[in-house]
Amino acid sequence: MTDMRAALEDYLAVRRHLGFVLKRDGQLLPQFVDYLEAAGTGRVTISAALSWAMAPQDAHPAWWASRLNIVRGFARYLRALDPSHEVPPTGMLRGSRPRKAPYLYSDDDVSALMQAARDLGPPYRAAIYETLVGLLAVSALRLGEALGLDRDDVDLDHGALTVRRAKFDKAREVPVHPTTVEALARYAEIRDQQWPTTTTDAFFVSVHGLRLGAGTVHDVFRGLVRQSGLEGRGSRCRPRPHDFRHSFAVTSLMEWYMSGEDVEARLPLLSTFMGHVDPVSTYWYFEAAPELLELAAQRLGRVFGAKP
Repeated sequence: MTDMRAALEDYLAVRRHLGFVLKRDGQLLPQFVDYLEAAGTGRVTISAALSWAMAPQDAHPAWWASRLNIVRGFARYLRALDPSHEVPPTGMLRGSRPRKAPYLYSDDDVSALMQAARDLGPPYRAAIYETLVGLLAVSALRLGEALGLDRDDVDLDHGALTVRRAKFDKAREVPVHPTTVEALARYAEIRDQQWPTTTTDAFFVSVHGLRLGAGTVHDVFRGLVRQSGLEGRGSRCRPRPHDFRHSFAVTSLMEWYMSGEDVEARLPLLSTFMGHVDPVSTYWYFEAAPELLELAAQRLGRVFGAKP
């Protein structure tokens, strides 16, 4: 093993110990080290970093910038050990992808998707997706968080979910309504009849007896969207499972505005419920929903209009 490759293993180990997942870093940085070794250099240079970052010629500039940013972090670590390594300055490559406007589900949309799920076969498969769609709609869970639930994470007695497989490893507890508890209990009973013995601790178990995978869910969800007639409606993107999360946030914020609640005071509560590290992440929903911006403008208009 070369010194560079050993340093990379140490770098990834240290950062992962601090709580960073580094999935993409772990995939790309070994490729960067391969590139340096093939070029016959044992140190990071700005020119080499730029050349490697921009190697995918048909890629979006945002991807180039992302690759260079990953190298920059590693280069900073190396430079602390050996000043001969060069750190690419920030801003050398610029590029960003616009965030897709979310599809905001109405209650009727959710009902249509759940009906489409009930029409799936066989019956156990229908139970999986009806329950999963309903849970995503009322809990603001990310899809990966829902699929990552183990049986012990679903407390049907106290109506709470313990989300352990969360973004940034920020575990949290999510309370659920009694009607949601009833739906989860019905699914669990059907699951246990289908799989009285299983090798997985997963709460959501696939028709093959394994933890349900995100790829499978996305494939099935596209069919549910078509079956329920939601695809292509309006100017927003095709509905995705993650849009349940957006819809939950926007609906909560709109209800607070319309009832005259102190949104600024309550926003940290929503951020915590959704597992955002910082309330700033929750503010994006104002941009995502013109309806929210309009309500905020109306409230500001009333405040400033009331001043002498």
